[in-house]
Parts: sequence; C-alpha cells; structure tokens
Amino acid sequence: MDNGLIPRRYAKALYKFATSHGKGLEVYNEMKTVENAFSANPELQKTLANPFVSKGDKSALLKAAAGDKVENDYLGFIDLLLEMKREEFARLISLAYIDLYRRENKISQVKVTTAHDLPAEEMERLLRMVSKAFEGRTLEISTAVDADLIGGFVVDVDDVRMDASLSNEIEQLRLNLITK
Repeated sequence: MDNGLIPRRYAKALYKFATSHGKGLEVYNEMKTVENAFSANPELQKTLANPFVSKGDKSALLKAAAGDKVENDYLGFIDLLLEMKREEFARLISLAYIDLYRRENKISQVKVTTAHDLPAEEMERLLRMVSKAFEGRTLEISTAVDADLIGGFVVDVDDVRMDASLSNEIEQLRLNLITK
C-alpha cells in the first residue's frame, strides 16, 4: 500500500525508534488498534484534521485510539505529530508502520473464507497447508464465512489468492462454455 512520502517517513522513524527500545511489537499492536479505531469511526479523521480542535483534545483522541495501555514511544510519537502539525496523517502513518513492521518481520496476513463454518480439524488442516506453502513467515489469520461461495474456500495471503470455491469453479465452467 502506498501511503505517501510523509507517512512512510514518520512510520520509518517511529519503527527505528521503537525497535531500538525493544518496543517495536508493542507499537505495532498499538498501530493496529489505532487503525481499527479509524476504521470503526470515520469521524476521527475529520476531527484530527479540524484546525479548531485543540491540541489537547487531539492528543486525547490519539491516545484513546491506541487502547488502554499505551507505550511511551507511542506517546512521544503523538507529541511529535502534534508539534509538527502532522496529526491528520495519523491513520496513514499507522498503516505505513503496520506495513513496514510486517515486511521487516516476515508477517503475512491470511484470510480464510469458507462457505460455512468448518470443523476445527478441517480448519487446522487447511491452515497447516497454508503454513507449509508460506514457510518461514509468521501468519496473522482471520476467518470469515461467505455463503455465496456455495462450497469450498478462498485463502488470501497478502496479495496471493487461492480460490477453491464452488462458485469459482462454476464461473470458470461458464467462461469455458461462452468461449467455445
């Protein structure tokens, strides 16, 4: 994801600073929480960009967005953003930090979508297959159910998609019939 030059530079500086203090993982988790806060509340971005909202209120919002327990590295980062008047980039910086941390620590996002809830044994077998295919990477796994798949599953790992769904098979068959 291309978040722009300013967010990437701030994210890189924060990453170097946090990892030098052994707090890279903690800040990573805070940045994921911040991103979730922005996703859940679109008004947060507008509030941070509003010049009539005080620095104190913006600071409180950014602290609250990071969750209950906030690291000093993140608190210092908030102060820097407010001092440099870059608070409107907070979301993009959090996204850039998340991308940078994942890239540097070989973390892949895995989303498993199935047509219905799978029994635990089948899900474990599927996840073992994915782990084997992406050996040497740490996997952050999320699951979803989508009845439109009809049957089978879709596994997305970063930018790679493995589609073994019945709906995909039907679509491929339809395309083959059209071209003949």
